[in-house]
Amino acid sequence: MDVILIGAGGHGKVVLDILQCEGKHRVIGFLDADSSLHGSTVAGVPVLGGINQLHKLKAQKVRAAIISIGDNRIRRQYAKEAADAGLELITAIHPKATVAKSATIGRNVVIAAAAVICPEVTLGDSVIVNTAAVVDHECVVGEAVHICPAATLAGRVQVGDMAFIGMGAKIIQCLSIGSASIIGAGAVVRTDIPPDCTAVGVPARVIK
Repeated sequence: MDVILIGAGGHGKVVLDILQCEGKHRVIGFLDADSSLHGSTVAGVPVLGGINQLHKLKAQKVRAAIISIGDNRIRRQYAKEAADAGLELITAIHPKATVAKSATIGRNVVIAAAAVICPEVTLGDSVIVNTAAVVDHECVVGEAVHICPAATLAGRVQVGDMAFIGMGAKIIQCLSIGSASIIGAGAVVRTDIPPDCTAVGVPARVIK
């Protein structure tokens, strides 16, 4: 299937590599809000314009897209725009990731190399599970969450929509992370974190 990637930055290069390693789809180009990239190539793939090109590409028989942007808010917004344009939102799973057969994976999800998704995990739409992150058994991860490289969620953790789990952070089992909250890099979370908070440190404490 021909696929367009929306987002030509660093994360776009990661998603492109995952799709190329999977070998299931043919990436025909990027779309990006940065007009200085239009007409150039990124990792050998052309940047065809901005997101306003979606309907034109759909008319040209492009059937699918994936949002390759790390920012949760923008990723969710562009996913809606791509779906509204009639494009199928695909998921990218690196061949060297481990995904349990009983896991439930939404649309527009990116699972990077060496990530581990354990039994009965649920990942909502537009989630990123980045390089070497671990989501243990029965976790429920909401829409447009970013779990950064080497972060670990122990069993039965619940993560609200649009939360950000920083690089190397560790979440103790059975806790909840509120919607749109940010967990700082390297934090160890031992208590529930409310929505719209920033928590950092060992043990993690809410600072905002």
